[in-house]
Amino acid sequence: MDGLFSEVLDPILSNPAVSLATNLCTLFFVVFSVALIFWTYRDAERRGAMHWFWALVVLLFNVFGWMIYMVVRPPEYAEDARERELEIRAREAELARDAATCPACFKPIEPDFLICPSCMKKLRKECISCNKPLKLDWAVCPYCQTKQ
Repeated sequence: MDGLFSEVLDPILSNPAVSLATNLCTLFFVVFSVALIFWTYRDAERRGAMHWFWALVVLLFNVFGWMIYMVVRPPEYAEDARERELEIRAREAELARDAATCPACFKPIEPDFLICPSCMKKLRKECISCNKPLKLDWAVCPYCQTKQ
């Protein structure tokens, strides 16, 4: 039985075209594996993941390690996350500058309101002399210098 297989397979395996195809497939597999390891290393580094660990996983488990990395990798690049955080902070600062809000109900208020029209929370007190709005903790009016 063993001799039958060798009689059938020997002419096929000794063919130069089959040998060339085998060598090309081996070369492709090696180049593909190195490229996959390199890509995983760079991608994990840009995403803030453990790049050495994931490169080692792909080296040991090849495509299966890469598939595991693709499932558990961080969803965005670290640089994009930092940029998004900066944009959020800039928008929050812009909103804080543009419109004042009530500390109790967060509804928009004018800077000179004495109470919130929505929730009736006392926001400021009125100066006893010049009737300008003052912060609740101020002891002296900065406009007319009257003690409160």
